[in-house]
Formats: sequence, C-alpha cells, structure tokens
Amino acid sequence: MGLTPTFASLLFFLGLHGICTGFLQENCTNYSLQFERVFSVPGDMAMLNSTLVSPDVFDFQTVPYNITWYDSETGDEISNQTGRIVVQGETLWFLKITENDSGDYVTILRTPFRCYRQVTKLVVDQPEKCGRPRKCNQRLTKGVTDTLPCPLKDYTRKLDSYNISSTLTWYRGCERIVDRVGQYVYRDRTTLLIKEVGAQNNYDYTCSLNFTLGGVAGSVSETIDAWVRDEYSMVPQVHEPTNRTIRAEIGTNFSQLCSVFVPGVGLPFVDVIWSMGNKIIDATHPSERVYTIAQPFRFQDGSKKGVYMELLLAFSQLREEDFDVNYTCQAQSGRGHPQAYFTLLAADPNVMLPIGSVFGCVMVLFITSVIVFYLFKVDIVLWFRKMFPVLYRSKDSDGKLYDAYVAYPQSCAIGFSVEVETFALHALPHVLEKACGYKLFIAGRDCMPGEAIVDSVVENIQASRRLLLLYTASTFASKRHTSSTSSTSSSSNNNNLSKNNNSESTTGGGGVGFDEVYPDARQQLECLAAMHRALIEGSLKVVLVELEKITPAQLALFPESVRHLRKKQGAVCWWKEQRTRQRRRTCTTRSEEDKENGGREDTKLSPSLSPSTRFWKEIRYYMPVRGKMAVYPEKTALLNL
Repeated sequence: MGLTPTFASLLFFLGLHGICTGFLQENCTNYSLQFERVFSVPGDMAMLNSTLVSPDVFDFQTVPYNITWYDSETGDEISNQTGRIVVQGETLWFLKITENDSGDYVTILRTPFRCYRQVTKLVVDQPEKCGRPRKCNQRLTKGVTDTLPCPLKDYTRKLDSYNISSTLTWYRGCERIVDRVGQYVYRDRTTLLIKEVGAQNNYDYTCSLNFTLGGVAGSVSETIDAWVRDEYSMVPQVHEPTNRTIRAEIGTNFSQLCSVFVPGVGLPFVDVIWSMGNKIIDATHPSERVYTIAQPFRFQDGSKKGVYMELLLAFSQLREEDFDVNYTCQAQSGRGHPQAYFTLLAADPNVMLPIGSVFGCVMVLFITSVIVFYLFKVDIVLWFRKMFPVLYRSKDSDGKLYDAYVAYPQSCAIGFSVEVETFALHALPHVLEKACGYKLFIAGRDCMPGEAIVDSVVENIQASRRLLLLYTASTFASKRHTSSTSSTSSSSNNNNLSKNNNSESTTGGGGVGFDEVYPDARQQLECLAAMHRALIEGSLKVVLVELEKITPAQLALFPESVRHLRKKQGAVCWWKEQRTRQRRRTCTTRSEEDKENGGREDTKLSPSLSPSTRFWKEIRYYMPVRGKMAVYPEKTALLNL
C-alpha cells in the first residue's frame, strides 16, 4: 500500500531528526569518492560541489530533497561559519583555506524514500612563490595566434548563478599581464589570447579569480604549464559530405567519403567518426552490411599546409531502413568538433528510360513515316485523291476548258523529233485522256486552221489549269531562240495586239518572214507565256517533262526561267522510265520480248501506256485534282495535296 504525501513528508522529517547525530547509521546508496579532486593552497577560497543533484541519480525537479555536508573524520554536520564556511545546497565554500581543512567531505542527499551518499576530496598544498603547485598542461602552437583557457569556469558559472560579480587577472610567472599590452589580450572572462606564439611563451601562466562571498573578499587561482611545439593542428574543416540529400536505389551498394582537412604541421590529434542518428558506426570489416574504411593520410604542402583525414562509409546493400536518415561525419579534436551530414533518400522511379523509349519510338516512327512518305508520296497522294475526292474542290466551275496545255517543239522547229511528236500526240492523249479522263490542249492537234498564233497560245494557256512543257536537250539550245527572245516576249505581253494583224502573220497571209519561223516562234511564245504566268503572276503551274537526260553543259544553254523552275520543283523524267524498262529487258530473253510485243521492236522513246508506272503516276500527281467538293466563296479545301 502506497504512502500518502503527508505521511511520507512526516517520515522524512522524523528521519532527519533521528539521524542528525550520525550519518554513518544510514543505509544510503553510495556513490563513493568523486573522481575530480579539489586542489587549493592556504589563504585561497575553495568550492566543493556535489554531483548528486543530477537526473542520472533521481528526478530532482519533481521529488523533494535535502542535502547535508559532513566532515568524514568527525562525522559532524557542517554548517555556515561566519568568515570561514558557507553552505549553499550542493555547494560547500571554504572562504579561507587552512592546512587543517585538507580531507574528505561527505554529502548526504535525502528524499522522502531514499538517500544517497558521496565523498569529495579537498587537497591543500603548500604554495609556490609564483603560481600553484598543481598545474594543468596546455600546448601552444608556434607561429600562430593561440588561446589559454582558465580552468576556473566552474567558479565563474556558480558565481554568476548567485549574481556575484568577479574579476579575473592573468600572470606570467610572477608578472601580472595587462590587457592589450604587447602580445596578450583578455579575450573574455576566462580566456587569454596570445598573438604570434613563440619560444618565449614556454612559461607558467596563472589565472586568479577575485570575488566577495559571505562578506569575505578572497580569490581562487589555477596555474597552467604552457609549452610551445612546432607541430600543431588548427580547427578541422569537414569538406565532405556537404549537408545535402543523396538519392540511391534499394538493393544497391553505396558509399560516401568523409573528408576532413586539418590545417597544421605534423600528425593531428583528431578522430573522425561516422554516426547514424545518435548511434556511432564502429564496424570496420566488409563482412558487416554497414561499415567504415579508414583511408591513408594525404599531406598537403604549399601555402596552406595540412593533412586530409578520410573515412569511407560503405553499404554493401541498401535496405529500406537506411533511408530518410541523417548520416553525420564528425571531426573530434581539442580545437573543435565540426561536423557535416548527408541524408539518404530513395531514388525516384527512373522515368527517363520509358520516356527515352517512347521518345525513341516516336522518333523512329516519325523518321520512318517521313522516309515512307518521301519514297511513296506520289502513290499516297494519288490513293488519297481516289478514296476521298469529296475533300477536294471541284474544278468544273473555275472557268477553265482544259486540264493541261501541252507545249513541245513543233515540226520544222529546232529541237523537233519524231519521238517527241509521237509522245505528245499519241502517248499523252492515250494515257491522260483515255485512261485518266483529263482534257488536254495539244498545240499540233487542237489548233484551228488560220488562227493567230499569239491569240491561240495566250487564250488556250489561260483556259488551262496546267502546262506540260515537253523538252529535250536540244529544245532550248539554239542561238535563234536567244536572239528572238525579246521580240517574242513583247508579242506575248501585248494584250492589245489585233487579231487581224496576227492572222496576217500566219500561213494565210502569204508572207514568208514570219511563216518561216513559225514553229520556233510558237515554241518560244508558249515557253515565255507559261514562265510569265508561273513565276511572275503565280496563276499557272508548269510541269516540266524531261524526255531525255540533260547534261550540265546542255542545261547551261536553257533559259534562266526554265533552269530556275527546274531547280525549284524538279522535272518529271521520261528518260528514267526508259532506263528502268531497259534494265527490265535484260531479265527476259529477246524471243520472249518479241513475243510480248507481237514481233515489233521498240523505238527509243516507245512509251509505256500503263497509268500505273512511275512516270505516269508523277504526271498524274501534278495534274489537277478531280474533286467533288462544292465550291463556296467562304470555304476552302480541307486538304491540298
């Protein structure tokens, strides 16, 4: 059954009253002798501080307690003595130390349910002339600005908690150090800064803390044995990691280097460790899944001397628990404890691979589509026109009478040949008119007798949707053509030229001047009128039909307008069709070919009359589209191939 708070308090105070005469009778938890001794000399003040008031001992913030100090030799309780002793809870002050004060002092801390015991040792030595016999050692770095911390920080903190002011004075041997004189500076209440440390600083330094407590003015001092060394190390610098997040995949191996640079000379006294959260990673063998590997020292010379200390953190296989954790690299030294970390995160799904695959497939599909369209553009467009004629505007109401005007070298004209005439008068009508349903105007076939040349050419070209210009290598290669270009051009552009005057220039007039050049004049007029409408007005599309292969030298003799149009849109080459047919002929025997042709031999330009051959498909590609879409002024065609 638990005790009530009132009853527990009553027992507590009754216990205090019953044992006030002898602490040895109590059965307390014994924390024995404190490791830290308190050293002093006669005449100084000394502070003994119990460490029982700690969360490691009991919950001192919620549990009531009482502390009593005892002399271990006599067993008597120590209380305040004016001018000699001040007891303040867990702290026992000796205001004027004597040699007889040396000994062990016992602290008893009591709670309502338990008690705790601890011993603190006070050592009183004979003083030296300058300084204290008990010295602490500290190194100074030669050639740099270094600091000496005073070991009396516990005193200053305690006095500050009492709101008691104090002053600190530094001595070099027996000589007092004045602030900011020479190479010495009082950096703060407990630190002395020494500029440009040299061999002369190999000395004993004493810091003396002066204050008033319990109405008594006194002091406490500590002496530091400072020695200067040539080998030194400054504050470590953590170069890696860099306080960032790193992504990795589960199941893979991973490593991260901790790189610490220690400025200085010689081997530094620095420890480099990896920690995961609050746990130090001390595994050093690869048999462990998470382990560390120490790397060899790397010394750096030059203007900035120092050494790189590196420790590799390695994971043989990453697991889920390794992620979303901070991994900290820390350099531990007397100069400081710098640290840096990295956070390991699970890698995002690799979207680049599917994106790259999709993009690659799209690119391959696009390139393939472009190549296929480039190779089979004519077939695709002709098929589309055939399957979807409703998407193309009807040409019935555009005011044109002919689908194409056929221009070629006439009889008696330079560049005329029987093969060209046969092609124009027989092959073209057979395929385009009979097989494909186009309506052609052919100059040597459809001209009215006695009709004026200029009016016939201009009117029929205006009434045509296309112009098929048939030519060979010799069609434009005459000087006669270039000399008469200007006169023919003026005749074709003169829209006010009378029909009667033109009629007199034809065969019905009886003159010989114009009649003798009629075939060439018609050819030149057709060419000039077509190029004028195609290149300048843009109202007529000219289709160049190349009946034989043209060399660069022959092409140089062509009119500039023809060369420009040929370079811009190309030409439909009949000679390529002939060359293909010649290659096919080598695959069959002569007898088989004669049997197929009924015993007749092909001429050089003997045409193939099948509309499905490549040549005729290209001609049909450039011919007007026979669409079925009704024409409305406010609408345009959806497709124009």
